[in-house]
Amino acid sequence: MKFNPCTGKCTDKGTHCEGCGRSHEEIAAMNKPVDDLIALADEMKYENLEDFANAVAGSIKYRMGLSPGGHSCPPGI
Repeated sequence: MKFNPCTGKCTDKGTHCEGCGRSHEEIAAMNKPVDDLIALADEMKYENLEDFANAVAGSIKYRMGLSPGGHSCPPGI
């Protein structure tokens, strides 16, 4: 299945968003870890939120095998 990113034309009627075509169930499942990461950044009182977001994205890409080695942090970071 191909991932379709949000288009900014979100709808909440029916079973699927009319903007991106994803199911509302899929959107909710993705929002949970994102909300948790936002809460973590808030709890840690990070000031450099862009760096945090980029590090999270980089970790995801690395763990999915989408970026080359060179990631020196232990798993989970």
